[in-house]
Amino acid sequence: MAAIEVLRARLRAGLDHPAATTVIVGLILFNAVVLGLETYPAVMTFIGPQLLIIDQILLGIFVLELLLRLVVQGGRFIRDPWNLFDTVVIALALLPASGAFSVLRALRVLRVLRLISVFPSLRRVVSGIAAAMPGIGSIGAILIILYYVFAVMATKFFATIAPQWFGSLEVSLFSLFQIMTLEGWADMARELAETHVLAIPFMVVFILVATFIVLNLFISVMLEAMQRVNIDHGATSPDPQTVALENLTDEVQKLRAKLDQLTTK
Repeated sequence: MAAIEVLRARLRAGLDHPAATTVIVGLILFNAVVLGLETYPAVMTFIGPQLLIIDQILLGIFVLELLLRLVVQGGRFIRDPWNLFDTVVIALALLPASGAFSVLRALRVLRVLRLISVFPSLRRVVSGIAAAMPGIGSIGAILIILYYVFAVMATKFFATIAPQWFGSLEVSLFSLFQIMTLEGWADMARELAETHVLAIPFMVVFILVATFIVLNLFISVMLEAMQRVNIDHGATSPDPQTVALENLTDEVQKLRAKLDQLTTK
């Protein structure tokens, strides 16, 4: 048992070493370049087999690194969501690339997402997005309700004069989505305004509600969640400036205590 613990300690030190992290990041980026080159038919004609061999070698290295982490962390491995994320990404790459699974070959590019689990700053961003999901869900429900109401109104108002945009509920939903992205809405509004007086007011109100109000609520919820995540991270890992200030405060208090002792003698 002692030998196993020593081996685990050495493996842990090696995996946690900055050089090991740099190597893994470099391999992930190199793998991303290889996967990108595979999208060029001319490149595959010349060095296609070599690229596939390199891809398999990189996949083997990633599998080995994942297994080493499993050995080092033991039961803690499955309790870390980032380990599970890496496992799913690697497992997708291990699926056969022929037959019914041939479409999954394109999912090998998901290995690039492992960069998220390597960098703590990227992990905090993903954690902030996850923390914001309840609020985003509520705002999304409000947006869907408003979106549907405006689609019904647009169909009733403009179906006869602009069937190509608002001829049915489905078409209206797509047109309003285009308007919400602010793509070509002005030309659409001007053309409708020639035959319907409510066209421009309707468009303006919809854009104000859907784009400038509701969508900005998404941003505010995301910012609040990111701030909470950063505060929690700072509480567990204080920055060097805070530590130095606290140390300086302690030294000043010690000096004051000594001065008080000298003045009382």
